[in-house]
Amino acid sequence: MSAPVANEYILRKPRLSEKATRSMESKQYCFDVDPRASKDQIKAAVQAIFKVRVIGVNTQVRKAKRRRTRFGVSAGAITKTAVVRVHADDSIELF
Repeated sequence: MSAPVANEYILRKPRLSEKATRSMESKQYCFDVDPRASKDQIKAAVQAIFKVRVIGVNTQVRKAKRRRTRFGVSAGAITKTAVVRVHADDSIELF
């Protein structure tokens, strides 16, 4: 079992790609999160920080890409992304 993560360290930054910006119209917000965080921890962090009602959380883990350089093989970082659906009456101001 991994160590617990505090609420303020679970959400790293909002993901502001074209697809994530388009999904904001349907009350879905995308965040980069700590890879150790569970869906329940992500839900609690969003509710505590933004004061909204969260309906659901979907997560996605991106594995590290291996890159070959002239010095050998290195791997990038493992990233975790969460798509959070909020109640129709609530919204999150990111800008």
